[in-house]
Amino acid sequence: MNVHRSLLTIAALLATGLNAAWSAPVNINAADAATLAQDLKGIGPVKAQAIVEYRQKHGAFRSVDELAQVKGISQKLIDRNRADLRIGQAAPATAAAPRPAARPAPRR
Repeated sequence: MNVHRSLLTIAALLATGLNAAWSAPVNINAADAATLAQDLKGIGPVKAQAIVEYRQKHGAFRSVDELAQVKGISQKLIDRNRADLRIGQAAPATAAAPRPAARPAPRR
């Protein structure tokens, strides 16, 4: 019984570690609160929402370290997630509709 429980515990730890090791970097200027909470260590729904609200009020983050300006986000928390944080352009509020393909010139 104990061996079985130990094997299950080891399997769970391995699965958790592999999942964290293979997660993609998070663009803090485009990620929604759910993504931030799910993909970053120590960031729950409340802190994730605070990041999104700060970004909406002050504009895109210019550096990862600017996250320290968000209430509840410490430098230690930033350092813990640094390898998984990316700065990129914020996603547009609405995506532009795709343009129709150009028509070929008439043949003469």
